[in-house]
Amino acid sequence: MADLVQFIDSKIEKNPVFLLGNEAIARGAVEAGIEFASSYPGTPSSEVGETLSHVADKLGIKFLYSVNEKVALESAFAASISGMRSLVFMKHVGLNVASDPFVSIVYTGTRGGLVIMTADDPSMFSSQNEQDNRHYADLAHIPMIEPSNPQEAKDFVKAAFELSEKYHIPVLFRTTTRVSHMRGPVNVGEIPKIKGTRRVFERDPERFVSLPVNAIGLKKMLMEKLGEIAVESDMSFMNKAQSNMVSEIGAITSGSGYNSLMDAVASHSIEIDVLKIGFTNPLPRGMIAEFLRKHDKVVIVEELDPYMEEKIRAIAQINGIRTRIYGKLDGYFPLVYELNPDAVLQSLARILNMPGYIQGKSPKTGVDLPPRPPVLCPGCPHRGTYYVVKRSVRMSNIKNPIYASDIGCYSLGTYDPFDEADTLISMGSSIGVANGFSMVTDQKVIAFIGDSTFYHSGIPPLINAVHNNLNMLVIIMDNGTTAMTGQQPNPGNELDYNGKPVTGIPIEDVVRGIGVSNVSLLDPYNLKESFATINRSLHQTGVSVIISRRECAIIRDRKLRKNGEIEIYTVNQDKCGKCMNCVENFSCPALFIEKGEIQINPSICDGCGVCAEPLVCPFNAIEVKK
Repeated sequence: MADLVQFIDSKIEKNPVFLLGNEAIARGAVEAGIEFASSYPGTPSSEVGETLSHVADKLGIKFLYSVNEKVALESAFAASISGMRSLVFMKHVGLNVASDPFVSIVYTGTRGGLVIMTADDPSMFSSQNEQDNRHYADLAHIPMIEPSNPQEAKDFVKAAFELSEKYHIPVLFRTTTRVSHMRGPVNVGEIPKIKGTRRVFERDPERFVSLPVNAIGLKKMLMEKLGEIAVESDMSFMNKAQSNMVSEIGAITSGSGYNSLMDAVASHSIEIDVLKIGFTNPLPRGMIAEFLRKHDKVVIVEELDPYMEEKIRAIAQINGIRTRIYGKLDGYFPLVYELNPDAVLQSLARILNMPGYIQGKSPKTGVDLPPRPPVLCPGCPHRGTYYVVKRSVRMSNIKNPIYASDIGCYSLGTYDPFDEADTLISMGSSIGVANGFSMVTDQKVIAFIGDSTFYHSGIPPLINAVHNNLNMLVIIMDNGTTAMTGQQPNPGNELDYNGKPVTGIPIEDVVRGIGVSNVSLLDPYNLKESFATINRSLHQTGVSVIISRRECAIIRDRKLRKNGEIEIYTVNQDKCGKCMNCVENFSCPALFIEKGEIQINPSICDGCGVCAEPLVCPFNAIEVKK
């Protein structure tokens, strides 16, 4: 991010700049002259917002962290039809949330350029699924562009804005985790001066009011636009053929699949012609047909679904081309998980009959790495909440409780020793699922949700629960930030991303305004009081809400370490009763066993002191290190 901040002036002092893919997207948007940007943070797209938030004020860009992706898109659309170039960005599942306005605004079209970035997550590194958002391009009839590296990410964003304004249509800009998180040299250009002034929206109800009488005509106009854009795709600089003058074998690829392919062929000096496609909807049909005719065999290398493959096979059939096509549909490439050079090489070995490459064998490092399940950070307030809830449920003799969990750091409560997640589907689903469980079972239903997720999509299902007189306990784990994606602000904060005052919306006010009468607040660092609060709420009927409030440990640690106020804890071996409760049931990663003794790693202990409380250490053996 430092490089982008360094180049917020139009004068270029050095080139190239070493940028993350997401930083390059932000840079491209800035070079395109955007005046508005909005998002709900989500990995792997988060760094776009982190970067823009640091330069927005100085450049005159209106930047907005929205309550969810739907609001982010609707806000960017309003800016666009007011004449501003606008960028909205989100992770792949975020487009599900925004899909309602997404499909409609492609009909109405835009005025100022509007680019919608979606970051897919093959292999689900930080997501609940690995859906392929290229299908949204077909669903919505929207042009789509895909870069393969940071330089293309920057250049293609600029081209996307030009395309959007030329045809008055939003453009879908799709990346994957590897492209968003790849670092590379980027030649940057000048940053234009933007107006930075408020606009006057010009009314056009026949275009922007999506009543059926208007939508009928808009759909026809949309399909005519796509026909024109298809011609442009065939001539676009974003599609290019790399020829080694090989007639036997060729490859058609896009996005991060291109990188895996090129690494694989380089490692074994495989001669192959490559057609690299960056403008993936509409596909460059003429260019593809010509490439197919020139080769006996063509492999399709793409991440996730056989999106291009299905279309390319159709192009071959329509044009009577008999080239042998290999891809995912015939089992030569995997249908699940992220591609890598080794997987691509295995597929090429089968296709090209390479006896020197042993199928299914990957190079061995000689080191057996231990499993490393994700864990809550040392000092994370969620640990105290989960620890006390589990203890309270057990001591209240509640049989077969149902734990409905949600998306966020607290989803790690699913792992040992807490095991407090029976369902986890999507943002805000914990309370929605709890609605159903409370109507069809007699089990105690406990829903966990974070503060940012509650604002995002937890409020409507809570309204539903109150309205229908349901019976459930909702625990809102308020750490004062959107922690999992990098500590971005949410509507509960009184300072925005840049430290400027904004109006915070207290969760307890929202909950009470909905009509919940049983509302309690607790500090998860105070286990004794937390235990009493949770135990009382478990025995209440109707909808009860507990707000477990304590600042994110990362933010707390940053403040304390800056002031030299961190206290490190140690175990007094003379007092320790070796009950192992702190290690086995509280399970802070700073605690470990060495030679039969419980120890605390001083390099990661953050001094929260929760492990020293009697509910964790009944022998009072954990003390401040002197």
